[in-house]
Amino acid sequence: MDATQSPLDELAWRGLVHQHTDALPDALKAGEVSVYAGFDPTGPSLHVGHLIPVVGLAHLQRAGHRPIALVGGGTGMIGDPSGKSSERQLLSPADVERNSRSIEEQLRLFLDFTGPRAARMRDNAAWLTRLGAVEFMRDVGKHFTINYMLAKESVSSRIETGISFTEFSYMLLQAYDFLELHRREGVTLQIGGSDQWGNITAGLELIRRVEGASAHGLTMPLVTTASGTKFGKTEAGAVWLDPKMTTPYKFYQFWINVDDRDVGKYLRYFTMLPRSRVEELDASVATAPEKREAQQALARDATSRVHGDEAASVAEEVSRVLFGKADPSTLSEPVLRALSEEVPFASAPAAPSVADALMTLKLVTSKSAARRLVDQGGVYLNGNRAALETELASTPPLAGGYYLLRKGARDYGLIRVG
Repeated sequence: MDATQSPLDELAWRGLVHQHTDALPDALKAGEVSVYAGFDPTGPSLHVGHLIPVVGLAHLQRAGHRPIALVGGGTGMIGDPSGKSSERQLLSPADVERNSRSIEEQLRLFLDFTGPRAARMRDNAAWLTRLGAVEFMRDVGKHFTINYMLAKESVSSRIETGISFTEFSYMLLQAYDFLELHRREGVTLQIGGSDQWGNITAGLELIRRVEGASAHGLTMPLVTTASGTKFGKTEAGAVWLDPKMTTPYKFYQFWINVDDRDVGKYLRYFTMLPRSRVEELDASVATAPEKREAQQALARDATSRVHGDEAASVAEEVSRVLFGKADPSTLSEPVLRALSEEVPFASAPAAPSVADALMTLKLVTSKSAARRLVDQGGVYLNGNRAALETELASTPPLAGGYYLLRKGARDYGLIRVG
């Protein structure tokens, strides 16, 4: 990016600008800006739907600005009503604290915490949990009229169904976060999803009234899919960044399965790939969509960033196994260990017969069905067609003592002996 060019141009090319305050382009061109985005710890992990403001911070840091990632240890005890049709379930302080620490570690995957523009992590529990009710109403609440708050979409959309005073006040808590970060860190820019505009502008108003200073806001689009399904959802549920909640393989597969109509948009949103490379991949979708080169680049980049290069390589190899494009004899123990989390798996002290292995893995319902399937040539052991006389005990195991069984074209199971 040209040094004289606003990073808004890069974000706009990527489709990451929804709206912003008028003076923001000049502020970004004038010098280093401290910018923050907030993440409430309402769950134990971020999911892929949270990534837009995270990559927004990363792009701004690369352009010479200083990011602050704010974990909402205080606001997470309330819950943001934005985009919600009903009241959130309140979490215990212990749950909020545990979720906050987990989310902090995930945010570190995307931001650089070293060097002159080192990112910083802050938790609003540091000031919100120490703020008295009377003090808050006197010093913050007096600056906002009820009419002003009712005009915000996050509140007005809930008037018919009802909104508690707790969630009604959330806007003021977020505005106070902006004020505190302005005072403590010199923050003059908040970014967030397009549903956060009302909360962000409340912060601008509070800074103007209390400090007599100007600040800025930038919102980014909420992610949609061409097919109309909710982004970041699969049949198994949300796609989480925590590998215990969504394995690296399933995370990789989520991106591999992106619709051709969406992949160009997601390459711009979720990767740091340069424009020239993204446009090459756009062309590949148009000329050779069956190769899915764009999806592979997207999946590799996203999985490497969240889970590391090694996990991304393992996920790729597991994908090749399950789609019949890998020789099982070449598989490493880490790949087989990862595969054991994705297919039926069992451990055995001694090598069973092929029929017993199929039964143990529940790939068949009876030994007679197993024998019939083997006799028909429908069973493979370690990549080779099994015969009725084939025994695991006389077959060399794969790395780590594993045996890979395949029924038909796509049904796999894995047994580890020893």
